[in-house]
Amino acid sequence: MIASSRVSTRRSSLQAKRCPHCRHILRSMLFSAVVALSAWSVGQTSANAQAVQPPAPPSRAFELFIGDAGDNSVKQFDASGTYGGPFVASGAAGLSGPRGMIFTDGQLMVVNQNVNTPYNGEVLRYDAKTGTFIGKLVSSSDLNAPFAPRGIVRGGRGNAIYVADMLGVTSPCANGNVKQYDDAGAFLGSFSPDPRVFTDAFHPRGLVFGPDGLLYVSSSGCFDGVPPTYPLYDATGGNILRFRFDERIRKFKFLDVFASNKSVPYLHRPEGLVFDKRGNLWVTSFRKDPNNPTDTDKILELDGKSGALVGKIELDVATPTAPRAAAQAIIFGPGGNLYIPISGGDPLTTGQVRRCNPRTKECQVIVPANASGGALQSGWYLMFRKSDPATLKYGSQGEDQDRDNQN
Repeated sequence: MIASSRVSTRRSSLQAKRCPHCRHILRSMLFSAVVALSAWSVGQTSANAQAVQPPAPPSRAFELFIGDAGDNSVKQFDASGTYGGPFVASGAAGLSGPRGMIFTDGQLMVVNQNVNTPYNGEVLRYDAKTGTFIGKLVSSSDLNAPFAPRGIVRGGRGNAIYVADMLGVTSPCANGNVKQYDDAGAFLGSFSPDPRVFTDAFHPRGLVFGPDGLLYVSSSGCFDGVPPTYPLYDATGGNILRFRFDERIRKFKFLDVFASNKSVPYLHRPEGLVFDKRGNLWVTSFRKDPNNPTDTDKILELDGKSGALVGKIELDVATPTAPRAAAQAIIFGPGGNLYIPISGGDPLTTGQVRRCNPRTKECQVIVPANASGGALQSGWYLMFRKSDPATLKYGSQGEDQDRDNQN
């Protein structure tokens, strides 16, 4: 999937600073981009998804939480895919476009992109035990609310909260940034790479703290550069950037490009990022060309030191007429298994959750597609209750290793 079709029309003093006709251009162009590229996120079950691996140890606890972009809810499952009902009810507290989420301080924080509304994005807080709405960490009416937020993590110096704000407010190609907040929701600043050093478009989508303490941020190209007044970028491109905390200015500064579609040929429109316990980085990637018979939607495994491609999981079949399957985000869970929710428009796969062995690359469907009776209409971001809010690592390494030995 691609950028939200909404555009902010925040009723504040900032409104006077914006170009009125630019807002209408942005709204229409983002909507066009969504429609034009939505066909890229449908699919069918791949041969890998049909492979059966030894099941993970059974769990009766509903510890896996998945944001459903289809009905704007957060749903709960156990590690084997058993559905436990809605955790955050559809539309609770105005939830419209659930994106990144973390468990922290007895709360579930959920990024609300406010899709198809005139409002900026926000960060909502729900009770971690009951799913009851507590309040807004960041409100859409705040002066420094994110415009089009996606991923969220919490960690680093001061245990701050970082939100990837995908788009600027002046044009479809306006660069986004990463916004930083404290635990009370106060805005601490934002950062992005120096455009004189990093000359590509910066549209941050996913982010995670690495084992090296650096902040890794996935970024896609410009979604729509048709008007001649905007720079033309490759919408299918992608980068994974690294930021290092600068003690002098008390915020992160751009370090380097860890990987890109130039160094990794399959890296297109990356979003979800997560490290495994061996230190390798896993990232979601879409097809570059939906009509290319040799291209597929994928999950890529990159060497944690060099960024080189070391493995991949194909999510759909490499034929030009086959339905599509794509993932926005991923997470590691019990037994070191990788959990992948499938979104898109193909009834054969949309709403699936696949559990994959990262070493064999074999997967099994643990939550069926929505058309087959599954609970998810369109699963996007997901989080285990035990996931670390900074690294997204599941539980303790020792616990993971013990469960690995059982598989």
